[in-house]
Amino acid sequence: MDIAELETEFARLDLDRFDEDAALRLGQILVELASTGKMPVVINIRTADRTLFHAALPGSAPLNDLWARRKSNLALMFQLPSLLVGQQHKAKDETLARHGLRAEDYADNGGAVPIKVRGAGVVAVATVSGLPQVEDHKLVVRAIRTLMAG
Repeated sequence: MDIAELETEFARLDLDRFDEDAALRLGQILVELASTGKMPVVINIRTADRTLFHAALPGSAPLNDLWARRKSNLALMFQLPSLLVGQQHKAKDETLARHGLRAEDYADNGGAVPIKVRGAGVVAVATVSGLPQVEDHKLVVRAIRTLMAG
């Protein structure tokens, strides 16, 4: 996925509202999609200071939890999908270190997509880890679209 495609996709992911109930529903959607596809992933939905939903599906590993944390941190910091930030860094030949970010705490790999609410901006982030990064990203986007559809 190229930068323009990712920017356009993210611009269309605004929700009317997002609270604990919506986080639970989004988590359930992600679990259902991942379970149906037998995907060995960790799913995490959080705000900057609170975990709203977390699940580790069969076949996932503790390392997936660490990747989810690092990708979520990045998406919240930049308020953009981690895959988009990674593509931007690659295009500019930039690194996380250039921004003063440690690789132990941040990862610009795909799979973390900020949750935006119209009029409020980014309020949370949904993250998947366990698949190739583009597939992690696509799974989260698919789930957010499903939530938007009601």
